[in-house]
Amino acid sequence: MFTPKSAFSGFSVDDLNKAHQFYTQTLGLSVDQETEGLLIHLPGGGTVFAYPKQDHQPATFTVLNFRVDDIDQAVADLTERGIQFERYAQIPHQDDKGIMRGRAHQMGPDIAWFTDPAGNILAVLQEG
Repeated sequence: MFTPKSAFSGFSVDDLNKAHQFYTQTLGLSVDQETEGLLIHLPGGGTVFAYPKQDHQPATFTVLNFRVDDIDQAVADLTERGIQFERYAQIPHQDDKGIMRGRAHQMGPDIAWFTDPAGNILAVLQEG
């Protein structure tokens, strides 16, 4: 019988030290250095594991979504921390800050994408 005790997700990075610095200093998350990689503690109690991979290829999809109460404030704060937000030509209703204004167009949450130093896609989003 399959009876898991817990679960977590993971993704690869090309430089563990850069990843550690980004997730702790830039994003302000708690990170434990493990022998095999980084255990990143997420808001709300979850964890994700970042592991080094020599032939790392950045994820072409969003690997982490951070829910926020005020997306404009979150984007402004992260921009001040040096994060550049992605702009995608195929995504409608994306403003000059990089925020896709989904709520105003009944297309889901407001969301803005950025990458970690390994090129993995992350996002901040504001629902309802």
